[in-house]
Amino acid sequence: MPASKYVRPTVWVPPAVSAVLQPQPPLAPSIPPVHAVDLMTEAGSAAFGARWRVKEAKLVECPALTNSLPEFKTTYDIEPHAELLGFDDSDWTVITPADLGVRRGGGLASFIWFRTTLTIPANVAGFDTAGAKAVFCVNVDDYAEVWINGAMPRTPGRPSPGAIQGFNMPNRVVLADGAVSPGDRFEIAVFAINGPISAAPGNFLFVREAKVEFFR
Repeated sequence: MPASKYVRPTVWVPPAVSAVLQPQPPLAPSIPPVHAVDLMTEAGSAAFGARWRVKEAKLVECPALTNSLPEFKTTYDIEPHAELLGFDDSDWTVITPADLGVRRGGGLASFIWFRTTLTIPANVAGFDTAGAKAVFCVNVDDYAEVWINGAMPRTPGRPSPGAIQGFNMPNRVVLADGAVSPGDRFEIAVFAINGPISAAPGNFLFVREAKVEFFR
């Protein structure tokens, strides 16, 4: 069950299950969708009851993990941890769907959270959604990490759609491992990252594309 409250780790603990034994997250189909809805339009976001909110994330200094090498006294974490299921973003800035494409952040090593909730409608632009597979697709300039209902779909050593996919490449995350039903709700948190991080660029963060794809 995804956490609803962030607890900062204090010690490194090896994974309980070997990476090779962990199940791979469901992958989006490679065929064209039978229907797609542009979430960067008023009509597209309204169809899912989506209201977009945005906030800059900061690096904060904190104590190093207790089993770090002796020379490491401090480390860094992100605030806020807005990936959490049920995270309270009520005081965040509300933006229009079109404003997802607005340049944000101060450049260089910069991070932005985008959050919304998608509710699957029974019908969207003439397409009946019941029984379809739904995929959330987002392309962030430059990198993105995507959380669905408090979880980032990822497995070590295997294709992981919620993790960074590459430079200006889309993340295509399956919303449910199976068919969706009208009324299903999905809490979306997109962590936008300016990159390459080790070559902090003189540009900004923005969403190039955000949509829901349906497959039969």
